[in-house]
Amino acid sequence: MSSAAIENAYSPARVNVRGVSVEVGPPQARIATLDGLDVDIAPGQFVCVLGPSGCGKSTLLAAIAGHIAATHGTIAVDDETVDCPHPERGLVFQQHTLFPWKRVIDNVAFGLKMKGVGVNERRRQAAELLELVGLGGFDSHYPVQLSGGMQQRVEIARVLINRPRVLLMDEPFGALDAQTRRMMQTLLLDIWTKVRTTVVFVTHDIEEALFLADRILMLSKRPARVVADIAVPLARPRSDDSTLDPAFVDIKRRCLSLLRDAE
Repeated sequence: MSSAAIENAYSPARVNVRGVSVEVGPPQARIATLDGLDVDIAPGQFVCVLGPSGCGKSTLLAAIAGHIAATHGTIAVDDETVDCPHPERGLVFQQHTLFPWKRVIDNVAFGLKMKGVGVNERRRQAAELLELVGLGGFDSHYPVQLSGGMQQRVEIARVLINRPRVLLMDEPFGALDAQTRRMMQTLLLDIWTKVRTTVVFVTHDIEEALFLADRILMLSKRPARVVADIAVPLARPRSDDSTLDPAFVDIKRRCLSLLRDAE
C-alpha cells in the first residue's frame, strides 16, 4: 500500500469529554474512578495520559472506547455520543489478544471477516498492514512463534485494519524490555505519521509520554481529574536525541513534580 493510499484510508476524529464521572463496582460499594473530566482532543492529535497507579487512566480509555458507561457527563466522537463499542475506536492492550490458533494474517484480517469481507480481499489488506508494521513475510506464522514486540505489531495491525478514527492504547509496550520498547515507540510514530489517526495513549512512563505525545494529560489520584494539560513542543520526527532537548528535561521535571503531588 502506498503512503498516499494509507493516508487516504483513515479519517481522524475529534474527541470531546464533558464533565465525565465514572463509578464502578456493585451498588452497595461503588467506587468513583473519574471525577468531572473535561478534555478536548483535536483530530489527528497524539495525546498521552499520565497519572498515579490506579488513578483511572485505563477507565478513561475504556469509557472513550464505549466499554464503560459514564455515570455523569458525556463523551462524543465528532459530535456523536459514545454509548457502545465501535471498530472506529480501536483499543490496544498491554497484553495482546491474538487468537493462538490463527495464523498472523488471519488474526489481522479478523475484523474484516466479521464485516463479511471476502477471504482474498481481507487477506490482501492484512498483508499490506503487516508490511506497514514491519512484518511482511510473517503471514503464515502463529503468534507463539513471534517475540513480544512482534506480537504487539500484529495486534496494532489487527486494530488498524478497521481504519479506526481514534486509536486507544493502554500501556501497549509496558511488558517489553527497554530496547524493544523504544523500537516499538519509534515504529508507532512512523505508523502514526502515515495514518494520522487520533491517538490516546495511556502510560505510567514519563519519558515514553514525552517521546510520543503532542500533549500530556496529567491525572490526579482517584477519583481522577485533570491537574495539568501540557503541550510537548519537541520537533518531529523524534529520535533518541529528542530526550536531550532542554524542553524534554524541563517537562520531565514538571511531570515528576506533578506525580509526586498527586500521590
